Amino acid sequence: MGLFLYDNLGGRKKLPASHGLNLKTDEAGSPLKEGFAKGFEYSDCWVDDARLVALNAIDARDKGADIHCRTRCVDAKVKEGIWNLTCESTNDGDRQIIKGKVLVNASGPWVSKFLNEEMESSSHHSIRMVKGSHIVVPKLFDHDRCYIFQNDDKRIVFAIPYEKDFTLIGTTDEDFQGDPADVKISQDEVEYLCRLSNSYFKTSISSNQVVHTYSGVRPLYDDGASQAQEATRDYVLKVDELDGAPALNIFGGKITTYRRLAEHAIEKLSGFFPEIGGAWTQGATLPGGDFPCEQATEQVSKLQKEYPFITKSHAERLIRSYGTRYSLLLGNATSLEDLGQNFGADLYEAEVRYLMIHEWAQKADDVLWRRSKLGLRIKGADKEALSEWMAQNIKKLAKAS
Repeated sequence: MGLFLYDNLGGRKKLPASHGLNLKTDEAGSPLKEGFAKGFEYSDCWVDDARLVALNAIDARDKGADIHCRTRCVDAKVKEGIWNLTCESTNDGDRQIIKGKVLVNASGPWVSKFLNEEMESSSHHSIRMVKGSHIVVPKLFDHDRCYIFQNDDKRIVFAIPYEKDFTLIGTTDEDFQGDPADVKISQDEVEYLCRLSNSYFKTSISSNQVVHTYSGVRPLYDDGASQAQEATRDYVLKVDELDGAPALNIFGGKITTYRRLAEHAIEKLSGFFPEIGGAWTQGATLPGGDFPCEQATEQVSKLQKEYPFITKSHAERLIRSYGTRYSLLLGNATSLEDLGQNFGADLYEAEVRYLMIHEWAQKADDVLWRRSKLGLRIKGADKEALSEWMAQNIKKLAKAS
């Protein structure tokens, strides 16, 4: 019944309808242990979170926003009805004052801290920080479908094909205390996810097979729920005025509703900006995404026709990451040599240069993790070579950007 509602309430247009599976005959059953006879399949969408963040920042910049990476707001005060923010560079400690009519506190798991400390607000709004952790292991199955497993503790765990050669397993749910910047997976969480995976898959995994982990903190609005997994996942927007200056504080939120949250935020602020206009993002593509999603294969072919020295797997990654912006990256290159030094995994100087000029990358982890997932493949000496190259070229490319 749940899948029937899923198919029909959401206005499904492109995704296939849900249906039952015979796990004895369908390939989805082959990686599973004996005893599982029936399953259900539905279709959903996936996104590379690193690319989503970067492309939204590019889109904002192209529409007039100033983007300041590696910059921390250390003080937010109202003077004569105007917000004055003291912002500090985490690179060199330089400070600047940014003024604005309205302050939007979208600092995620730091939203309450910023509200109470930097803004010195007496607001009673608070969040419940819930940690979620994932593990990445060598791939457990060859097909491109995901699994959702229901467990005795009333939680679900996903097993998802990840970056072609891996399987992503997660997530956990537990309350978190402390600085979200210090969040990391615990050994108990690793064992928990391995144990649940082993309950279903024929291929057994252990903690020493985990090649990567990541953890995050969900900033859920504190609604008094007794257990972490029961706290509301809905976003909550609160507008307060401090000394006559409005501030919008954003609690919660998730990727799937990020554009609706943004539109809702603009609605909340429309009284302060009568000329702001209405919602416009429903049909808007992010930079590089200006082609129908079902034509990704054609885009790969187009890239290879223009740059025949690019392999298919390399072209697929470039289209998936940059879409139609690949020409900004590859430029007038006529051979791999024209792309410069290869740092491994088809990451060449040309791509690093693009990321530094157009996407604010400054250090190796910006390229390998915050703009891509190439950190799964580029390590050791190759990573050191990348760090050295970026350090040598950062000043020159900063001028170009």
